[in-house]
Amino acid sequence: MDEFLAWYFANNPITATSLGADGYARTLGDFTETGLLRYSKERVTWLERLSAQSGGSPDDEIDRELVLSHLRGELALDGWPWWRRDPSVYLSSIFGSLFVPFQRALQPEAELVDDAVARLAEVPGVLAACRTNLSPDLAADLLVRRALGQARTARGLLTRTIPGMISSPALRERFVDAASPAADAFDGFAAFLEEFRCGGTWRMGEELYSTLLREREMLGYGAAELHAKGVEQWDLLDTEMRAVASRLDGSSGWRAALESLMDDHPPTLEAMRAEYEAETRRARDFVLERELVTFPDGEECDVLPSAEYNRPILAVAHYIAPPPLTPSRKGYFFVPYTPDSFTEEQVRQRLRSNHRAQMPDTAVHEAYPGHHWHLSHMAANPRTVRKVFRTPYFSEGWGLYVEKMMHEQGYFDTPATELAYLDGRIFRAARMVVDTALHCSDMPIAEAEQFMATKSALSPETAAVEVNRYCAWPTQAPSYLTGALEIDDIRASYAGSLRSFHDKLAGSGGLPLGLARRATLS
Repeated sequence: MDEFLAWYFANNPITATSLGADGYARTLGDFTETGLLRYSKERVTWLERLSAQSGGSPDDEIDRELVLSHLRGELALDGWPWWRRDPSVYLSSIFGSLFVPFQRALQPEAELVDDAVARLAEVPGVLAACRTNLSPDLAADLLVRRALGQARTARGLLTRTIPGMISSPALRERFVDAASPAADAFDGFAAFLEEFRCGGTWRMGEELYSTLLREREMLGYGAAELHAKGVEQWDLLDTEMRAVASRLDGSSGWRAALESLMDDHPPTLEAMRAEYEAETRRARDFVLERELVTFPDGEECDVLPSAEYNRPILAVAHYIAPPPLTPSRKGYFFVPYTPDSFTEEQVRQRLRSNHRAQMPDTAVHEAYPGHHWHLSHMAANPRTVRKVFRTPYFSEGWGLYVEKMMHEQGYFDTPATELAYLDGRIFRAARMVVDTALHCSDMPIAEAEQFMATKSALSPETAAVEVNRYCAWPTQAPSYLTGALEIDDIRASYAGSLRSFHDKLAGSGGLPLGLARRATLS
């Protein structure tokens, strides 16, 4: 396994650095067609080699099957090559490699700048590789437009945002000098995307979608069953929400009740961030008082505005974990700021989507005892490979599972916060329906946006950004409720305290749910 991880890190230096592995911080990696095809062939060799292994401890077998599930998923996706279809994957890799180390600030500033200067020198080459690799027959216009929005944020990120995070004037000047050619390359790349014409589809298709659910996520069912689960869960939650709404305003219309709640929102984006920060502290205090989990030493969660490069493509809160291969246990809960180009009305709609009744649920999901607690606690697992590979069907499933658990513990203690919690859950059921329908049938984008805006409390603006994300990231959106239901099922079979269940399940990693069941119940 150590040999496999050394190979994996060498081929994925951005991921290795984000995890805290030493020795990979001064390169972006090989994004050329030759390099990516070589990497694919080597994955086949590793799949064959690890499949032939046997024996070892139960933990060894879980590690091996975790890596096999990852390899099977990657090889299945070779028939749907992201590097020929989606330029935003190149851009997100570059942006994350430059921004996240300065956000974490775990090394001396001079070392961070040295590493960044080396990576900046490779940016024009990566963008040139993207131009060469993109296939007009495979790339989809939707994905190209999505990447164009990101590319246009690059100059601001490189010349304003990151330099503003560097305290030394001399080091700041060095970074800006090195960033100038990269910013010029991004400007040229944006111009290229503006003129790029393509005729591919973003729809994955049911065969590959189901293969990923079975082989990578180890769920035991495919897209059709997942779609049916989403429909069933939406109906159950709709009934529950009608009952809560009637307690709130005497009516049976939960959508109208939520619309009213959305009018009570922070007045500005910064006020929204500050209120999320206060709610995050309250959630932590509640979890600590109830002894629902064991807190890792030194964990800390900062609540910050979302990075500029994410604002055009993410309309919801998100989280960056501590690098698990380091001693750091400091994570970052990013509040969904809008792009600078948004109108006052678009900003208002974003604030309405983050209304005060909804904030407790989001803070639980992103921070305590959701992603931040889970990923801080998981970092203590002695099995290195468990820190490297995790699936959103566990990680996001955990985030939604703890929302329900906190509801059971009385955290959402008013009809307004209870209804907002249920809205977060029915929103995830709607995602299951829409994601499978978009990729496995022929649901039009406009119909998907209408579905998300009427079957949950999303604003039209947020629904449009959400659906755009589903088109670009198939199978991820259903992971939340699917994983939560699987974790509920594991909990029902566990014979121990709630705290011991949480510590053991979350401490096992972010495993495919079949492996998580075995690690927790054995």
